[in-house]
Amino acid sequence: MELKQKTVKISWLAPEESSDLPLPAYQSELAAGMDVAAAIKEPFILEPGAIHLFGTGFRVAIPKGFEIQVRPRSGLAVKHGVTVINSPGTIDADYRGELRVGLINLSNVAFTVHRGDRIAQLVLAPVVQARLELCTSLDDTERGSGGFGHTGIKG
Repeated sequence: MELKQKTVKISWLAPEESSDLPLPAYQSELAAGMDVAAAIKEPFILEPGAIHLFGTGFRVAIPKGFEIQVRPRSGLAVKHGVTVINSPGTIDADYRGELRVGLINLSNVAFTVHRGDRIAQLVLAPVVQARLELCTSLDDTERGSGGFGHTGIKG
């Protein structure tokens, strides 16, 4: 089975300063996300509990009906406690500014980000917009209004 592909246009903000940076890339044949690199000039120390917005040095033109989700890289999250603060972040199809990644250090050890480090992954995903219909009642379900933890912990 062949994977579906959709073209996303990408352009460097400063091509002359980006020749050492990789474009976002899938690291395996069936990967869902493309790794994206930090476009910083100097190493940045992300202190425990700190949040920082990292530039990528590029912008994209996402096709209508799609979004790009910015997700954590599992290795950074599990090994170092560094993750995307608003995971998953959404880049809307009409945004044309620099794609940036907000990271937070949830560990108790400082983490250094270097130029070109893979800091997040990007997933192109279809979008369906809701059409809201105001009504006076909703269909009943077995769960009803049971909230957080209502179905219990199994295992």
